[in-house]
Amino acid sequence: MDGSKEEYVVKNREKAKKRQKLVILISIISFFGSTVMAAIPAMQEVFREDSAPQAVSVESTLKQQEKGFELVLQREPNNQVALDGLLQVRLQLDDIPGAIETLEKLVKLNPERKDYELGLENLKKELGKNTNQETTK
Repeated sequence: MDGSKEEYVVKNREKAKKRQKLVILISIISFFGSTVMAAIPAMQEVFREDSAPQAVSVESTLKQQEKGFELVLQREPNNQVALDGLLQVRLQLDDIPGAIETLEKLVKLNPERKDYELGLENLKKELGKNTNQETTK
């Protein structure tokens, strides 16, 4: 009878080990399966071209910045940072009359800044050249 008990215990241990191996195998397969299933949509999103955000045009961005600086200047007309920013944006937009207007304000606020005066003179010359070219066409 002792032999049959030992055989019974040994068989139960073997069965338990087989069940344990089966559970481990199923767990590993489930883990990797869920990882793959989560990665597939992410990979599809990366390779999908039509989901790429459309590039905002530089001009529209500059126009938005210009409006922002103008809003600040409505509240604080002598804000140096906003005036400098507005000047830079208008120069990038090739808005010479607007840049001249902004530079005139900066010259009035900072008469000691010779670079503002020089820039204003240059812009006025450029505006004069542009109007002369338009009248000759």
